[in-house]
Amino acid sequence: MRQLHFIFLFVLSLSSTIAHTQEISTINITSPNENTIWNIPEKITLEWNTVKIDTSKSIRFFLVRNEMVVQELGSFKNDGFESEIELAKNIGSGNRYQVVAIELFPDDKYNIAKRVTPFFTITNAASDERKKKQQLANANTVTPKKKRKKSKVKTKEQIVPAQTEVAQAQEKPEVRESFDGRKISYTKEFEFDSEHIIVKIWDHGRQDGDIVSIYLNGVQVVKKYYLTYWKKEFKIKLDPNKSNDLFLYAHNLGDSPPNTVAVEITDGKKSENIVLNSDLQSCEAVLISVK
Repeated sequence: MRQLHFIFLFVLSLSSTIAHTQEISTINITSPNENTIWNIPEKITLEWNTVKIDTSKSIRFFLVRNEMVVQELGSFKNDGFESEIELAKNIGSGNRYQVVAIELFPDDKYNIAKRVTPFFTITNAASDERKKKQQLANANTVTPKKKRKKSKVKTKEQIVPAQTEVAQAQEKPEVRESFDGRKISYTKEFEFDSEHIIVKIWDHGRQDGDIVSIYLNGVQVVKKYYLTYWKKEFKIKLDPNKSNDLFLYAHNLGDSPPNTVAVEITDGKKSENIVLNSDLQSCEAVLISVK
């Protein structure tokens, strides 16, 4: 009797697992595949099929190279086929391209259907020719050698004021007022024990196609990332001698501007959670320093 009871519970558990698996939405991209070659300026075609995604919904497609978005191909009704898509003329030739498909406005925001194709090839003869000409032009450009200036020996009186200026500069951290023509607005200031921190980012609110980059001290640490509810984690090293500025840069406005990103910053002991907003004219930022 006990054995029958165990078998009955096992069957119930298995049935529940199968039912749960069947409810998960999936996307399968059939074209492009590993044998595909897209030739610019020819227009391209996408083909796909889905499970548990209604035909009234839409799928958004991106062309990526080395995990960086190079072009948003568009959002299309889930009918499995879209043709006459034009690729950007500045895309270079290569065999490391992929297409990413993401389900828009899923019924279950914690189980979003996503699919990435195998690597395939794109050729662009016009872009290759422009690149070749630019390389030749750079090779033919001779940079004249600059004459070395004789260094002057500084006296003690000259050195002391310079050291004072450096100390004053360290006391007053530099605040970036703008970047790439966009105004920087600082919302928070944090302090951590360690210079090694972990940052997690994800879409705050509705997933609507936001593409963002994250900059630390003016250096790009996350490139053109498509925000979803899944938390992307990356590690950064702070400069312990100054206040570090971390800011959000928007590459588009999605369907519901501005771009809004949930951010978690931690050093393993202390965690801070914030929300940053950005549009095409401004970026929100935080200052982070090390104790």
